[in-house]
Amino acid sequence: MITIVGLGPGDPGMITRAAWEVISTTRMLYLRTAVHPTVTALPSGIAVHAFDDLYERAERFDEVYERIADALIARARGGEPVVYAVPGDPLVAEATSRHLLRRARAQGVPVRVLSGVSFIEPTCALLGVDPLEHGLQLIDALDLVIVDAPEHDQAPSWATLHGYAYAPPLLPFPLTPTRPALICQVYSRSVASHVKLSLMERYPADHPVTLVRAAGVADRESVTELPLHTLDHRSEFDHLTSLFVPPLTPLADLRGAEGVASIIARLLGPNGCPWDCEQTPQSLRPALLEEVHEVLEALDADDDAALVEELGDLLINILMQSEMARQAGRFDAGDVFSTVAEKLIRRHPHVFGMLDVAASDKVLHNWEAIKRAERAAKGTQRHSALDGIPPSLPALAMAQKVINKAARSGFDAPEIDHAWESLAEELDELRAGATDPAQAEAELGDALLALARLGWRLDVDAESALRSAVARFRRRFTRLEALLEGRDLHTLSVAEKLALWDRAREASDDADVIR
Repeated sequence: MITIVGLGPGDPGMITRAAWEVISTTRMLYLRTAVHPTVTALPSGIAVHAFDDLYERAERFDEVYERIADALIARARGGEPVVYAVPGDPLVAEATSRHLLRRARAQGVPVRVLSGVSFIEPTCALLGVDPLEHGLQLIDALDLVIVDAPEHDQAPSWATLHGYAYAPPLLPFPLTPTRPALICQVYSRSVASHVKLSLMERYPADHPVTLVRAAGVADRESVTELPLHTLDHRSEFDHLTSLFVPPLTPLADLRGAEGVASIIARLLGPNGCPWDCEQTPQSLRPALLEEVHEVLEALDADDDAALVEELGDLLINILMQSEMARQAGRFDAGDVFSTVAEKLIRRHPHVFGMLDVAASDKVLHNWEAIKRAERAAKGTQRHSALDGIPPSLPALAMAQKVINKAARSGFDAPEIDHAWESLAEELDELRAGATDPAQAEAELGDALLALARLGWRLDVDAESALRSAVARFRRRFTRLEALLEGRDLHTLSVAEKLALWDRAREASDDADVIR
C-alpha cells in the first residue's frame, strides 16, 4: 500500500488530523521535498527521506517525477508500507502524485490519497476571492514557459528559411483572459520572466496582477499588486509564490479572436450600431474586395503598420459575415474555424499524420490528390482541369491561375525559351493588327496572356508586378509634376518631357530598382 498525504500550504496547524495520524505512526516518511515550512514541525522519532537531490541530477521535471514514482512503487512491492508526503493537497498542482497514481495502478499497487489543504484556500482568503464566483482558473507557471525543441531535432521553419530566428508560439493559449487566474509555483525570477512574456501575448502590459507569497504560513504571508510588465523586476520568488491575474472585461480582451468577436456581436446585437445592423452579407461584398486590395497595397509598400491595420479590417468583414449568419441560423464563426482547421489538418498529412513528404513539389502533388478525393466525397468532380478558378479574379491573376493549372495538367513546354518565343510572336502579331480595333484587342489579349505565362515561368506574380509598377509610375509622375514648376506638360517637347522623367526617376526612393 502507498499512502499519499498532504502537508498543507505551510503552516503545521493546517495539516489534517488524518494526515497527522498517518505520519505519526510511520517509521519512514518519504518527502517530495524537504523545502517546506511544515517539515520542521513533523513528529520527532520518524525517519525522513527527501527526493530533493533528484532535481539537481535530472534534466527534466518529468524525469524526476518518474524516478520518484518508480522508487516508491519498488518499495511498496517489496512489502514496505509507503507513506509519501507532498506540499499542499496531493492532487492539487502536484505532478508527482499524478505520475505515482498512474504507474501504481498500471502495476497493481494500491494507493490511498488523503486530501489536505492546498495553497488555493489561504491564497483566496488573502485575496478575498471566491474561486467559484467567476470561475477561477488554476495553472502551473511552467505551463506558460515555452520550451523549444533542440535546433538539430527540427526541420526548418518559415522563419529559418527566410533568415529569421524562430520563436515558438504559446498555442493554444492556456488561459481565458476574461476569467480570473491563479498561477502557482512562480518559484524563480526566470520563471516569472517567462510567465510575464507569455501573459503579455494576451493581456495589456500594464494589467494589474498580484504576487502572493507564503499564503497560509503565519508571519510570512505577503500580497503585492504590480503592473504585469514589472513582474520579473522583483527578486523575492520561491516555491511558495503564486500570481493572481484578475480578469479582463470583454472590451479589454483586445489581443484575441474572442475579444474582437464579442465586439462584432455587440455591434450587430440589440442596442448595437444602426448602420452595421442595416448591412447584409451581400452589402459587405464591395468592402470585402476593397479590404483585400488594401491588404495587397500594404504588402506592396512593405508597411507593417498598414498591414496590421488592413488585415484587421479584413478580419472585421469575416467576423461580421459569420455573426450575421449565426443570427440567421445558418452557421457561425465556430463552423468557419472548424472547417478550415479540419481542411488544413486533412491536407497536411505530412505534418499532422504519418505521411513522409520532404520536397515541396511532392507536397503539391499530394495536395491535389487530397483535393480530388474531397471533391469526389462531395459529389462535385470537376470536368476540366481549369474548373474552380473564381471568375471575379483580376484578369492577370486569373491568367496565371489558368496557365498554372494547364501546365500542371501537362500542357506546357519544359523550356522557358518557348515562353520568350511565344511572347515575341504575340507582340509581332499585335503590331501587325494594330490598325484594326477588333484584331488589336484580340492580339493585345494574347500578348498579355503570353506575358503572364512568362511571368509564371519566372516565378513572378503578374498581378503584384503590375501593381508595383503602377505604384512606381505614380510616385515618379508626382515628382515630375513638382519639377514642372507651373509649366504645362502639353507645351513641352518630347525631349523635355523625357528629361523631366529622368530627373523624377533619379530622385525616386526606388531609383536603384532595375528599370
